[in-house]
Amino acid sequence: MGLKAAATAAAVRAGISRQRESSFWNSKGEPMIVAFLEDEHLPPLAPELARNRRLSRRHQRMLRLATRALREAVSPVARVDTIPLLLVGPEPYAAEEAAIGAEFLMQLRVQTNVTFSREHSSTAFQGRAGGIAVLEHASRLLHEQGQPYVLVGGVDSHVDPELLGLLDRAGRVHACGVTDGFVPGEGAGFLLLSAQRRTPESVGIAHVAAPGLGEERGHRRSEEPHLGDGLADAVRAAVAGAPDASISSVFCSLNGESFGAKEWGVAAIRSSSAFRDGLHLRHPADCFGDLGAASGPVLLGLAAVELMRGDSPGSSLVWCASEGAPRAAVVVSR
Repeated sequence: MGLKAAATAAAVRAGISRQRESSFWNSKGEPMIVAFLEDEHLPPLAPELARNRRLSRRHQRMLRLATRALREAVSPVARVDTIPLLLVGPEPYAAEEAAIGAEFLMQLRVQTNVTFSREHSSTAFQGRAGGIAVLEHASRLLHEQGQPYVLVGGVDSHVDPELLGLLDRAGRVHACGVTDGFVPGEGAGFLLLSAQRRTPESVGIAHVAAPGLGEERGHRRSEEPHLGDGLADAVRAAVAGAPDASISSVFCSLNGESFGAKEWGVAAIRSSSAFRDGLHLRHPADCFGDLGAASGPVLLGLAAVELMRGDSPGSSLVWCASEGAPRAAVVVSR
């Protein structure tokens, strides 16, 4: 897609897709359909990090993916070293270890040359829902601790043969003959948040409400039935303060798998009074694949750009569902 927020939003509006057959083959001898960036579009790894042989290829790639996005997010402010960063990374898949750890934050400072604050910065590994769920922590920093700005970001990549192999054995990677799979993607998104109301001098483009959170007991790793209660709870809490029929569009982490469609159906029915007739459901994974932990910030950014452009007559609901139990939703308005 795009290397900047505006270009990505324009590509999604136009329905441009970067999905293609890859050099990764599944167990049936078919090429996997992926949505990975060409290597030449990624900035090089900082020399200090390139010498670190302990960093996996996936770890290195996420550092490179985050570089442009973080720099763009902080470009409106003159001083960054006092701004905390709340970063969301991939959740562990099955029994594998987390792809990145807390050290990623300091490595990101080296890679990007963005000296965000060490104090109050943190990492979480909740996958898709994490980038919305962490807004609750961001709100406390802004409203209770008086931080003028907070950065919220997410980064993820499926460029990892072991991870793709695990997903393939579960029949989940899209390819010829796989009808209920998803397209692995990669990306990064960062949001600059402030508690200040918009003024003619400010750079704010949208208002983000308090997030609604839920836990799905019947998630993919659970043996309990998948009832969709977790997402329904998250959406219900997110729209609780919104006027009836005020939401005209939805940006979500649906990736083509039927698992997610079921829980959205439950959530949409239970909170139907909040939605306008002709609700526009947007699932940009059709264009850039499943972004994993980057989903929340990227979808929030897309919703904010749409509102700034005046493309939506009402507010937008953004929701994400992780592989595990976490579910999160938030309303974005003008």
